[in-house]
Amino acid sequence: MKDSKLSLPKPEQPRNPLHGVTLEALLNELVAHYGWIGLAKRIEVRCFTHEPSVSSSLKFLRRTPWAREQVELLYLLMRQK
Repeated sequence: MKDSKLSLPKPEQPRNPLHGVTLEALLNELVAHYGWIGLAKRIEVRCFTHEPSVSSSLKFLRRTPWAREQVELLYLLMRQK
């Protein structure tokens, strides 16, 4: 007999402003607001300065927690204004 895993409902996060926002959507909003040059000035990472694209930036951000945190913070600051 196989063990079946119970899937519990994911807790809602009503106070998390990033809840439900994908990294791709977040990045697209930042690029639309600041442009690649403005984004590179605020967060100095190579994927924003050398032949930037959403797909290469997503790969980098998914593998690099410190850079993703900076992007998320910039997004939150942009949304507050």
